[in-house]
Amino acid sequence: MNPLVTPSIGLLFWQVVTFLLVLFLLSKFAWKPIMKALREREQNIDNALSMAEKAKLEMQSLRADNERLLNEARAERERILKEATDAATALVEGARTRANEEGARMIEQARVSIENEKKAALTEVKNLAATLSIDIAEKLIKRELQDEQAQRALVQSYLRDTPLS
Repeated sequence: MNPLVTPSIGLLFWQVVTFLLVLFLLSKFAWKPIMKALREREQNIDNALSMAEKAKLEMQSLRADNERLLNEARAERERILKEATDAATALVEGARTRANEEGARMIEQARVSIENEKKAALTEVKNLAATLSIDIAEKLIKRELQDEQAQRALVQSYLRDTPLS
């Protein structure tokens, strides 16, 4: 057989001894730091995942808080708009009521003023009619009573018409 294909016992022995020596040195000096680094890396990854989960939960909480605040703000806006609308309606209604009352008061004042002016005009017309009647009667009486006989006839007619009892 070919010596390259079949190793000798001595070569095999030294390969096993070298392998065990390298294995011992690696386990003594390399495996512990490598395993320690792997454990630290695994722990860092676990910490990062747990922090990411916490951040995710915190973000959900913040979103819920933001949504709640937005809903409260919307409700407050709606309440303020409703109050403003109600106040505006009340103001308009109050102004309308005051305008109606003022209009009614002015109409009543105008009616009273017209009635007073009407009464004053009627009184003035009556006074004028009475004055004119007296003036006309005076002129008629003066004309009829220019002679003494007409005066006596008038006095006689008055005496007949007047009851003396």
